[in-house]
Formats: sequence, structure tokens, C-alpha cells
Amino acid sequence: MSVSQGSGKKVILRNSRARHDYFVEETIEAGLVLVGSEVKSLRAGKASIAEAYAQAKDGEAFLYDMQVNEWTFANRFNHAPRRDRKLLLHKAEIKKLDEATRQKGYTLLPLEVYLSGGNIKVLLGLCKGKKQYDKREDQKEKDAKFDMKRAMGR
Repeated sequence: MSVSQGSGKKVILRNSRARHDYFVEETIEAGLVLVGSEVKSLRAGKASIAEAYAQAKDGEAFLYDMQVNEWTFANRFNHAPRRDRKLLLHKAEIKKLDEATRQKGYTLLPLEVYLSGGNIKVLLGLCKGKKQYDKREDQKEKDAKFDMKRAMGR
């Protein structure tokens, strides 16, 4: 599926464990500073955000531990697969996120990486960790919805 300039978004990566292990209280869209070979790898889906997290430091925001595999055709101009990537946010947004993550139990996680109008963006979520009983409660709700849907289909 090709995406033309100015059209909707095409999700490249999704962090499915984030919504299972954390309460997402707020989301924010940010741009990523990438090199050419990273863009090629991301468009091909050769990446992972499973262990990634974001953090504000010295008035700038960075995305850490995002795995973007090397592009095989980039030869010596290739990128480091786990390098820190700068996030493009306004100063007020960075300050707000920094203050929020300083609170106990809050972290900033990437939920999705997607293509939006030709640019690669990341959807960050301000998350608070779930306890085991919260996860069980969510699973019960999901199962109940599934059972209701199945009963309605009969």
C-alpha cells in the first residue's frame, strides 16, 4: 500500500505490550530525527519499539533503545541499530513531559511509529504501570465483550 503526500497515516510499528502493561493517560505526536538508511529500514518494517522509551534531558527529548535494523544496501553509510534518536517537539511540550515523568511511576513510551504525509512520526504515551490485578480485570472485561459479541451473532 503506497501512501501519497498529505493522506492519512500508515502504521509501521505498534507497541502492543505498552497498552497491556501500562495505563496510557495522555498521548502526544512527535517527529523523529533519522538518517536515510533508517528511513528505508522503517518503511520496510525492519524495526522494533518493544524495549524503547523516551526521556527529556537538557531541554531536548530523546528516544532510547529503539531497534532499527541496518539497511542492507547502505554499505558503509549505514546507521547504528540502537542509537539514541532525537524527538522533534516544542519546548513547552518537552517541559510538560519532563515534569510528568518526574512523578513516581510515570514513564514515556512509544505506542506507534507511523508514516504521516511522507514524514515518520512516533506516538508517545505518558504511561503509569499496571498492577497484576489491573491486568486481570482488563482481561475479564475483554473476555466479557467477546462473549457478548459472540452471543449477539447467534
